[in-house]
Amino acid sequence: MTTETREPRSARARIAVAGARATTESNFGTRDQKDRVESLVFVGILVVGVGAALLGLVGIIAWAAVKGRPLLTTRLITEGPSTIDIANAGYRPAIIGSIYLMLGVIVLIVPLGVGAAVYLEEFADKTKWWNRLIELNIQNLAGVPSIVFGILGLGFIARGPLSLGFVAAAGSLTLALLVLPTVILAAREAIKSVPPSIREGSLALGVTPWQTVRRQVLPAALPGILTGVILAVSRAIGETAPLLLVGAATFVTFDPDFFNSRYSALPVQIFTYAGRPQEEFRILAAAGVILMLGVVLLMNSVAIFLRSRYEDRI
Repeated sequence: MTTETREPRSARARIAVAGARATTESNFGTRDQKDRVESLVFVGILVVGVGAALLGLVGIIAWAAVKGRPLLTTRLITEGPSTIDIANAGYRPAIIGSIYLMLGVIVLIVPLGVGAAVYLEEFADKTKWWNRLIELNIQNLAGVPSIVFGILGLGFIARGPLSLGFVAAAGSLTLALLVLPTVILAAREAIKSVPPSIREGSLALGVTPWQTVRRQVLPAALPGILTGVILAVSRAIGETAPLLLVGAATFVTFDPDFFNSRYSALPVQIFTYAGRPQEEFRILAAAGVILMLGVVLLMNSVAIFLRSRYEDRI
């Protein structure tokens, strides 16, 4: 190629680059003063909103810590509730009830939620009407108020077809139905985030679709799945309205059983104490708030540790 041929081409290339730069600068580089002001105002509103929410949360926690400080002792964990010796009262039956509830929720939502997500993402035929109906119902159930699930649990689980009675098993199943859509949606997003090349490479080696999902897709999506489980359990442990409808008693002095006795839970017990007129009970409720936050943080810390451990292995 001669020098004369190369020079016109390089000149055309410089002109094209200059034109592209000018077009980009005209579209994105130069901004009107009004647009800049609107952007700053929008960011400022977002910062103020987040700051107000955080300040409110910190204020509530600080108030509960200061008010409940006199009763923040080991007796909150080792002793049961009392209407006489309030200074030595605790939350032991409610803590045991909450542990039963959360263990039951985890046992139910992990296999059901992950199984449903795997089916919908890896095996379901999107053209079939029943698969589209399942997806629509999952999306709708994620926004249903918790009291509706409480009514469902009362009519079909505690009574009705299942008739489990007002026991912790009925409350656990009701809470599992409440948070199951959250787990399914989070697990589906985690499975979607796995690169298609992993599936294609596995299938190209002659591995079956199920083996690909079990050995390649699920391990890669596990951190995201655990995040969904963390969110679901954190929501379930703080629910009160559904439990009141499925038999969570407001005052239990004995250690509950999962299938054979009445039970209570931390949010229900705190709600009961906070509604009493005596100042001593309100102090006990404030101490219970801090105790419940500690339980939630402990459970979340374990789940976050497991998630981080699996992220390091991937």
